[in-house]
Order: sequence, then structure tokens, then C-alpha cells
Amino acid sequence: MQTQDRSPAHTALPLTYPSRRATASRTTGETDVQVSLNLDGTGQCSAHTGIPFLDHMLHQIASHGLIDLEVQATGDLHIDDHHTNEDVGITLGMALHQALGDRKGITRFGHFLAPLDEALVQVALDFSGRPHLSYGLEIPTQRVGSYDTQLVREFFVAVVNHSQMTLHIRQLDGINSHHIIEATFKAFARALRMAMEVDPRRAHLIPSSKGVL
Repeated sequence: MQTQDRSPAHTALPLTYPSRRATASRTTGETDVQVSLNLDGTGQCSAHTGIPFLDHMLHQIASHGLIDLEVQATGDLHIDDHHTNEDVGITLGMALHQALGDRKGITRFGHFLAPLDEALVQVALDFSGRPHLSYGLEIPTQRVGSYDTQLVREFFVAVVNHSQMTLHIRQLDGINSHHIIEATFKAFARALRMAMEVDPRRAHLIPSSKGVL
């Protein structure tokens, strides 16, 4: 005697999401910056800011965040790198904010602990809609190559304010300035990737008990 299967039939329906791409620009008397990104990319990066170390760090964000990223910037580098570094951060933050839209479906929170040789850096972030940076790096040298290491904080201040994220950065170990900074950008990229991933259990809902971010 055959037993009839009375369990309900389930049909897998593919979920579709809007394109998470954005282009942002910022032009001032000091800089001209364009950023294009695809949050659902493969980590491709083209970065030409005139600041080689910053280009290297933008490649870390793209590669480890699986973001396709194009950054083109010109600025008053004859003065110093400050304005260009800051405006690249501002424009990247604007593009992230635009690509995420109302944040519907995203995981929202992300965290990662990244080692790079002796350096160990922890990053936690929340696309909360409330910009805040808690910055705990102690970089031992003033420069890495020609890059002023004070500009690391200025870059993240700019990204945070214009993407409207809460970001905590903690240095747990490290004595080499290059290693500390690169571990920070890698941890940021992986935390960013986690936070931007679509949560299939509430793929079309805003991840907040308030219903808005």
C-alpha cells in the first residue's frame, strides 16, 4: 500500500533585487572626484587618485569587499594630499549611500578581525543612518612612503559621514604602520561585505524594528 505524500508543494521562486550600482561626483575649488561602484561585483578596481598608497587601500576595499570600484580624482596635491584624500572618502561614502538606497534587505551589521603579520585590527559597522566613528589606531610613524598616516582617520570620517554608518575600528596589535593600515582597510572591506549582503529571511524588509534607517 502506497502512502500518499500530503506535504504541501514548495516551489522555489527566484528573488530579484534592484541593481545596487551608483555613480557619485564631487567638484570643488580643490578637487574633482568621480566614483562608480557595483556592490554586487567581483572585486575589480581602477583607482587613480594621484596618491599611490590611497590607491592601494582602495584596491583592498574592492578586492575584499567584492565591490567593483572605479575612482578617478585630481586635486591640489602640490599643497598636500589632505583635500584629495578627504574628498575621495566623501564621494565613496555618497556612492555607498546611493547604492544601498533605503537599505531594504541588507544584513545591516558587519564585523571582521583581520591579521596582517604582526598587526591585528578589528572593525565593526552598522548601516544605522547615524554617522559615528570610533577610531582606535595607534600608527607609530608619521608617513608610509609619502602618505601622511593622519589621513587614515580623515578618510574614514568622510566615508562615515556621507554613507551614514556607525564604524568602530580597534587595533589589537601591530608595530608596522603599513601593516596596521592595510589590516584596517581589509577588515573594513570584509565587514562592509557582510553588512551589505542580502538577508534572505527578510530580503524585502528594512532591517530595523522602527521600519526605517
